Amino acid sequence: MNELIQRSTDVNKQLSRYGVKFGIYKNNVFEERLFPFDTIPRILSAQEFAFLEKGLAQRVTALNLFLNDVYGKKQIISDAVIPEDFVYLSSGYLPQCEGLAPPKGISSHISGIDLVQSKNGDWYILEDNLRIPSGASYPLIARSLCRKCSPETFRKNRITDNRNYGQLLRSVMDYVNTGGLNVILTPGRFNAAYFEHSYLAEQSGAVLAESGDLYVENSQLFYRTNRGGERVGAIYRRISDEYLDPLCFLPDSLIGIPNLMTAYRAGTVAVLNAPGNGVADDKGIYYFVPKMIRYYLHEEPILRNAPTYLPFYEEDLRFVLDRLSSLVIKDVAEAGGYGVIFGRDLTKEALDTLKSAIVAEPRRFIAQEVIDFLDLPVMEDNQRVDRKADLRAFVLTGDSVTVWPSGLTRFSRDPESFVVNSSQGGGFKDTWVMSR
Repeated sequence: MNELIQRSTDVNKQLSRYGVKFGIYKNNVFEERLFPFDTIPRILSAQEFAFLEKGLAQRVTALNLFLNDVYGKKQIISDAVIPEDFVYLSSGYLPQCEGLAPPKGISSHISGIDLVQSKNGDWYILEDNLRIPSGASYPLIARSLCRKCSPETFRKNRITDNRNYGQLLRSVMDYVNTGGLNVILTPGRFNAAYFEHSYLAEQSGAVLAESGDLYVENSQLFYRTNRGGERVGAIYRRISDEYLDPLCFLPDSLIGIPNLMTAYRAGTVAVLNAPGNGVADDKGIYYFVPKMIRYYLHEEPILRNAPTYLPFYEEDLRFVLDRLSSLVIKDVAEAGGYGVIFGRDLTKEALDTLKSAIVAEPRRFIAQEVIDFLDLPVMEDNQRVDRKADLRAFVLTGDSVTVWPSGLTRFSRDPESFVVNSSQGGGFKDTWVMSR
């Protein structure tokens, strides 16, 4: 492994040449940055991964059942397992999706589940990402380049091969495909994850398309070619719900496809992930996922949530206000590491302001205990230093539920920070699952 670590600069140069960058909009300016890669891998034993695999599959299965239920019979609401407020007041809940049944009953085809491991070895789920989770392409291409830079490392270590992600993605798309092409819809070159869109299209054999390449006719979706329109049977969209169809959502969207939702309602095209999934990865709904598992599957959750409190409940509100300085507060509508506030970092005046905001809008916030999660070694200025790191696991749901034996390990580059998101300047590592 030492040889691989010594080749870190070479690997990052190759990643830059391939365009493995992360773009962000800041102050209305698009800025593209190298997504820094650290060659010291996160290593998961076969036994540890088997435990995570079982727990992640259980969780995603329950979340898919919830999505079908909440836009259908709403049994979990009528049985008072989840309060109505946490569904209908969620910014991710879309009334336009009421009564829509996705092909094969799958709403979250590609789920990105964020976990951290505490220093005592326990794993906790931090977030469920069921809309358009990104990041699978980064460990995929990084592993490929590491193999070229240090083939001996991979001959000496029994690491589960992760090169099947494109095949897994294609299998999921094929499973729900209603007849026609597989397409990956990208908003274009200036999207933060454009590299991933193009790379996954190549890996899965799907057509990479922008909105102008696609049109709906007679409630069917078509891809424009010089031979005429070719029907599309599955579209893996990499744009947010609100921009997906200007005739159904935001009318001024220039990156959506007019009447796509008409085709989706008609059952002539599968949309991956399904519109409306945001109601299930709302940070307020997160609190109820263990209850979903018990309700739908009649099983105890294998993986735990971080200890979480809902100010929506009077008892939790009092607890949160009393202990605000020791908790982490999250705005349920934010993502990418934004809207995360550590009470310990606030002045008394700032704490008082936050308390007032929580009292005024209790549904807007959740509070969690601060988990002192694992530090992993990273190379910085030719020295090993420890930095906080999480793991985004990818769960693909088609004819079965499959946890990809790899994952995106993100780490903070700030020694004082617990926030690891790439949009906050973090880096990433490969995740080695040792061979079973």
